[in-house]
Amino acid sequence: MGPSLVRDADRRPRLDHLLRLATPTGLYEHALGDEPRVEHGMCVDDVARALVVTARFPSSDARAADLAATCLRFVRAAQHPDGRLHNRRHPEGAWLDEPSTDDHWGRGLWALAVAAVELPAGPMARGAHRGATLAMAARSPHTRATAYAALGAAELLRVDPRSGPARRLLGDARATLPRPTTDARWPWPEPRLTYANAVLPEALIAVGGALGDDALLADGLRLLDWLVAEQTVDGRLSVVPVGGRGPGDDRQGFDQQPVEVTALAEAAATALRATGDPRWVTVLDRCVAWFEGANDAGVPVRDPATGAGFDGLERDGVNQNRGAESTLAWLACAQLLAATAGHAA
Repeated sequence: MGPSLVRDADRRPRLDHLLRLATPTGLYEHALGDEPRVEHGMCVDDVARALVVTARFPSSDARAADLAATCLRFVRAAQHPDGRLHNRRHPEGAWLDEPSTDDHWGRGLWALAVAAVELPAGPMARGAHRGATLAMAARSPHTRATAYAALGAAELLRVDPRSGPARRLLGDARATLPRPTTDARWPWPEPRLTYANAVLPEALIAVGGALGDDALLADGLRLLDWLVAEQTVDGRLSVVPVGGRGPGDDRQGFDQQPVEVTALAEAAATALRATGDPRWVTVLDRCVAWFEGANDAGVPVRDPATGAGFDGLERDGVNQNRGAESTLAWLACAQLLAATAGHAA
């Protein structure tokens, strides 16, 4: 079914499959088909993504509120007093790694800040604010971790404009995040597109907007424009596959991951908020349409009946496993597009 024929009801975020992966402790990372793979455990990476999605649900949705509370406890329990986070956790609660500032730290900080902004005023929002503030005491040498952390710091300023930790992190991010190159054909600040690519221009946009740095904001918008064009073929998205993409590589490639589409959707939503330009709604619509079948294989990458997302787009169809990351990718895209109501595309 083409995107133009998709009913609005089929785009409504449904938590059925996500709740199938959830426990009172957290969220199983992987699934075999639609069954949780308990032996693979849980991780902050995915629980943080789930906290973002569930915090954005209406406060009247009791199932989302309960899962948000579980996710918030999980991320807060992962925190070390110096701001670093554990990532991997046994379903019974034991942490399986040492705390660090790898990518999960940035995603955790971002999720805590989103929860502080989106959750109703009360103990959960205050706990999320405390957690985000604690996480901002740390710094990461990794570009994408820093970009996610910067998104969190910019988000926190929405509810706490005088936050010193947030402003200090944003200042450090401004000094370290890569800028576009001078090569018009390949302005990307890395030799290849790899993973979660859109978070880099999104962070430039968010930091530029938060600090009133118009040049940084413009750099982010220019880089995001290029990334959208680089991942668009004949009016549909053709996102960077697992193997990445460099100058001169074919546009079409597999296995394409839902998380890449969501990274682009999040960046488009941030650009829309920063500029009010409705062309970013078009990008969001293409992200949702990718899940609905407007993609290189011409097949849906989500199950509208359960809210599940499939684990990858392959040349001949989809990976039938429905893990947490992919499911959350679909739910986030549907939420972000729904939130653009009132913006003309």
